[in-house]
Amino acid sequence: MINMAVISLRDIMKYLIKLTIAVALVLGMIKYFSNTKTKVGKLETFQTDTFLSCLDTSVPGIASLNQEEEKANVSLEPLKLALGIELGMITSVSKEDNNTVIASNKEEKQEEAEKEKSQEVEKAQTGLKTEVQSNNVPNKYTLQYNGVKVKNETDYKITTEMLKPDIEIKNENIIIYHTHSCESYTSSEKYTYKPTGNFRTTDINYSVVRVGKELKNQLTSYGYKVIHSEKLHDYPSYSGSYSNSLKTVSKLLEENKNTDVVIDLHRDAIRR
Repeated sequence: MINMAVISLRDIMKYLIKLTIAVALVLGMIKYFSNTKTKVGKLETFQTDTFLSCLDTSVPGIASLNQEEEKANVSLEPLKLALGIELGMITSVSKEDNNTVIASNKEEKQEEAEKEKSQEVEKAQTGLKTEVQSNNVPNKYTLQYNGVKVKNETDYKITTEMLKPDIEIKNENIIIYHTHSCESYTSSEKYTYKPTGNFRTTDINYSVVRVGKELKNQLTSYGYKVIHSEKLHDYPSYSGSYSNSLKTVSKLLEENKNTDVVIDLHRDAIRR
């Protein structure tokens, strides 16, 4: 038995028409949405361009800023190149500055070393010949030891045995002071000072205090620890010099209990 289906031409035409309509609808929808997106983009561009152009026209300076921004965007590569050159120059200058600073530091250190060298104390010479200057002051003394004349005006009896320098003491820590701090020397054209009495001055650069300063420098150069008092004990009044200096040395001894030697340095005589 054979089954046969009869399809009429009219049915085929209806089917093709429906298919055509469906495809047309799909294509129409696609085109519609595509056109809508394009219009929206154009609208946004139009609105942005219009807004910026309005700002350029209405607000002075905006146009120049926009133009500078465009120029900056266009000339980005040349700017990078220029920055690279400038950074290279800065690095070079920094290196030169560092070299200059290093050289300057070296010069300063050399100057400091030369300054310290120039300030080094010249060791006092020994065995030099001395010269005695005559004066009109009567030379009164009660005792003499190895050419040193001692005038003893105290109640203590001083013997030659007492003057022998054969004692052994620890002499690392020394105090120097001056009972007659204003004792000075003959003024000269080269070394002139303002006197405050007969061969006396309060200028410690020209008095016996200067001798104490130089003695301290000499002793310190040999490694001794020296305290030097520059306090004036005989000014404004000469009377009471010893009581004044006693207060000073007593305080120094109280503050420096490890003192080994105390020197009351005078200009022209040994004092007790």
